[in-house]
Amino acid sequence: MTVTTPPADPVAPVPSAEEVARLLTALQSEGLRVEVPLAARAGGAGPADAGMLYIEGVQVTVPTTASYVEASPYALRGEDDGSWAVYEGSERLASAALAPRPKYYDLTTADGIPYWQIALLHLDSVASTVLQTCAYWGNDDQCTFCGIGVTLANGRTIAKKTPAMLAEVALAARDLDGAVDATLTTGSTATPDRGAMYVGRCGQAVKEAAGLPVQVQFEPPADLDVIDRVADMGIDSVGIHVETFDPQVLARVAPGKARWGIEAYFSAWERAVAAFGPGQVSTYVILGMGEDEKTTIDGCKRAIDMGVYPFIVPLRPVPGSLMQDLLPPPREAVEAVYRQVVPYLAKKGMSSAGVTAGCARCQACSGMGAFERSASDGGLRDGRTALPLFVGA
Repeated sequence: MTVTTPPADPVAPVPSAEEVARLLTALQSEGLRVEVPLAARAGGAGPADAGMLYIEGVQVTVPTTASYVEASPYALRGEDDGSWAVYEGSERLASAALAPRPKYYDLTTADGIPYWQIALLHLDSVASTVLQTCAYWGNDDQCTFCGIGVTLANGRTIAKKTPAMLAEVALAARDLDGAVDATLTTGSTATPDRGAMYVGRCGQAVKEAAGLPVQVQFEPPADLDVIDRVADMGIDSVGIHVETFDPQVLARVAPGKARWGIEAYFSAWERAVAAFGPGQVSTYVILGMGEDEKTTIDGCKRAIDMGVYPFIVPLRPVPGSLMQDLLPPPREAVEAVYRQVVPYLAKKGMSSAGVTAGCARCQACSGMGAFERSASDGGLRDGRTALPLFVGA
């Protein structure tokens, strides 16, 4: 009697680091169609419509609910074994895992405020906009990409979080859900410090209560000594966000910020690097708002030369914002910038791995970190480099 052994179930190939990096970039430009409920962040001051998941173990946020996502070729589907994967048509591209609902979301403060209205968990970072109002909102100075007032109008948050509230929630996020850092931003205030001192005090309270590394984010203050005072509070890193290096685009999309002038950001970064150290100062650089590519890359390189990490993200139009009808930039345009900036970071000895806290540490809303890992993963494969990067000058 002949016994025939049935063939083993085919094992899905594991994508390379380069393939994962390119997939993440594609998903952040085109979105991911989902067939299951997925935790997502709506509104807010930063990237919204942020479906949170892990792809091949890499934490990532991608658009999942915007109308343009319906046309995406990428879909999240269930597997026979109960796991999840990203598909393009019938082709399985990568494994996926959904971010669980944070346990601390079930808690409330003594006066009845749900913890999730005070701070959200962005995968492994507890994050909050401590002042959910902005001097620019609702007037001619409003940043067109921003949705800070949308979340407040929808009742998903409260206008002002106190240091004590944030400390209480951060401690719970650490103990119940494993949060590894805190990222605190603020709407700009009509005061000389632009809100820096208040967000700094909030960060100080979080750090003292939960011991988490903390990044705070604010506009350049009129008096740069404010930056030193924030550093003296024990804050680990700082984000001062120029949004775009193209002055014409900045004047169009963020007229209030443009009034300071881009050089004011370089001056603030110089002081911040002296206070916090190289690599602990970052700035958002948004792609897809009509900016000139060379101006963008030159600005990123100048920032890197100063010790500033340019955190490059594709535009993610916020429903309810003045840019809600736009589309994210094509993945090819985003990838082209990553490929010129990432090797320059490496050349200068900087990477997201060296950032202590904040968006540049997390990397979920950008493909930069994935491209950094791809460039350093495995060296040569089959006689070719792991990632063809354009090093340039």
